[in-house]
Amino acid sequence: MKVDTIIKAPHFFTMAGEGVGYRSGAALVVDRGRIVDLAEAAAVDGRYQAEETLALDHHAVLPGLIDAHMHLGLCIMRGLAQDVRNWMMEGIHPFEAVASRKDHELGARLAMMETIQAGTTTLGEWGGDLDGTCAEFARLGVRGNVTQIIREVERRAYGPGELYLFNPDLGRTYLQRNLELFDRWHGKADGRIRILFGPQAADFVGRELLLETRRLAKERNALIHMHVQQGDRETHQTLGRYGQRPIAWLKEIGYLDESLIAVHLTDADDQEAAVVARSGASMVACVSAITVIDGIVPPFPAFQAAGGRCGLGSDQAAGNNNHNMFNEMKLACLMGKVRQRDPEVMPCWRALRMATIEGAQAIGLGDLIGSLEVGKRADFIAVDLTRPTMLPVFTGPMRNIVPNLVYSARGGEVALSVVDGRTIMKDGRVLGLDQDQLVAELAVSAGELGGRAGEAFRKIHGPNAKFMEEGKL
Repeated sequence: MKVDTIIKAPHFFTMAGEGVGYRSGAALVVDRGRIVDLAEAAAVDGRYQAEETLALDHHAVLPGLIDAHMHLGLCIMRGLAQDVRNWMMEGIHPFEAVASRKDHELGARLAMMETIQAGTTTLGEWGGDLDGTCAEFARLGVRGNVTQIIREVERRAYGPGELYLFNPDLGRTYLQRNLELFDRWHGKADGRIRILFGPQAADFVGRELLLETRRLAKERNALIHMHVQQGDRETHQTLGRYGQRPIAWLKEIGYLDESLIAVHLTDADDQEAAVVARSGASMVACVSAITVIDGIVPPFPAFQAAGGRCGLGSDQAAGNNNHNMFNEMKLACLMGKVRQRDPEVMPCWRALRMATIEGAQAIGLGDLIGSLEVGKRADFIAVDLTRPTMLPVFTGPMRNIVPNLVYSARGGEVALSVVDGRTIMKDGRVLGLDQDQLVAELAVSAGELGGRAGEAFRKIHGPNAKFMEEGKL
């Protein structure tokens, strides 16, 4: 039988079953973007004729990593809003208020370069003006779960304790944009791009628009990708407006079900997290961003303990400083242990599943990707085991490859990334992206954006402005 590609490697982590699905000395057979076989290498040689054979003699092959929640454009503000208690108003606002569309586009391309280099093959973008992002996803060959923001609250600074002002006309405009994006892009790029519906949160969208969005999403068999109980700001708003905490209010209006991807749950306790899990909704834990921004470990261990599907997200580099799923896996393990005060909580293999098969299930793609199984799309990466962070390699009495992937690897160990059977990154170079030109454009953008933001930055006079005055940055 003629096929497109055969991939041979000493170690495969398929994610089949309840563990990591380890296979040794096997070969992966890919044809027309689909996995058609995974068998012993010797058996494959006699069964298939391939146009290309990849001999990855010192690599581990595993499913492509899934970043389930991202704000790509904010990467233009990397490192500008850390170590600040009031992150939104004192940290990011001086820069976000004067950032141009071109700034955001450059930031998005930077984030794509970074995350693809580190083995991410599915990008869960959440934001606005996403036609350009969809086009870039299609051109670069990545898989995209793309969500258009829907909000009714005007963009301005609100004082402590002030309830947001709703503008229903603004909300309808955003909803229409979501519908139009869905019509233009859902299912495009050979099915790699899916459009989701994105109410910003229970405090930014009123009851009527939330329910209308839900109705329209269900008509289109689309998921809702929404921030849920993401912080004390949201809790304050829903308590002041409805007399209930966000999760309780969403449950009351029937919003918690299998069509909801609930992001963060920052201000949720373990009982509230369990309520969301038992409803059938999934969760995305953005552990590094929430730890940096709020000093809080989200309750993802309790969510998982209640049977919920939970993936990982990098969120945005203006908060956690990177789009790197190796970083997310490591911090999920470390922070899970800290939250529960138990070193056996969140073992490394569970974090790897959260970044692959469990992440795929959480965002509605578990039937297509997340594991190396016959019939699924050929999204996979190869990790170079001769890199210092992966050495030495033990295969017995215990294999240390997964512990080193999660606790030691930094992303540069990924030598090859493939989506739908097509190579999108090789040896650190993202195919189709002029990295040198991007670096040059970013230098210009940073200088101009910093100049525009200076007055507001100094006027707000947050912690980082004081650190600058004191020569600490």
